[in-house]
Amino acid sequence: MDHRLLGDPGTPAFRVDLYPFYLVNRLAGRYNAVIEPRLRAIGLDIPNWRVLMILGEQSPRGVRDIADAAVIPLSTMTRIVQRMAVAGLVDARPSEEDARVTSVALSPHGEAKLAEAREATSPVYTDVIRGLSERDFDRLVALLDRLYRNLDGV
Repeated sequence: MDHRLLGDPGTPAFRVDLYPFYLVNRLAGRYNAVIEPRLRAIGLDIPNWRVLMILGEQSPRGVRDIADAAVIPLSTMTRIVQRMAVAGLVDARPSEEDARVTSVALSPHGEAKLAEAREATSPVYTDVIRGLSERDFDRLVALLDRLYRNLDGV
């Protein structure tokens, strides 16, 4: 039987264990539950960690860009960035190119916390991907990206 049919919530034979969005949410929830105490031990929460990880790839960035990357509403991200600025993790100021845009950059303290967060979460990542071949991993990432892109225009 085609399990895609069983994962369709519109069918009477629907099975939650074959519904991709349930599985993704279950995975994300469990992952967050595992890393949250590790982050708390170094003075971070999950939203701050997400912002630090995003800025670790590219800093500075606009608040809207960070919100999009973190999949967090702009108004919520604005409050997160404000709290992080007060805590000294980021520097937030109007962009030199467009004063309507708030540019956010890692501060030296934020860079140090990012290093701590990477050290705290890396062992979990290593355990989670254990047993996945390079090909499996690449396929998993590609499939998740395809599902995400398929939502465009829905």
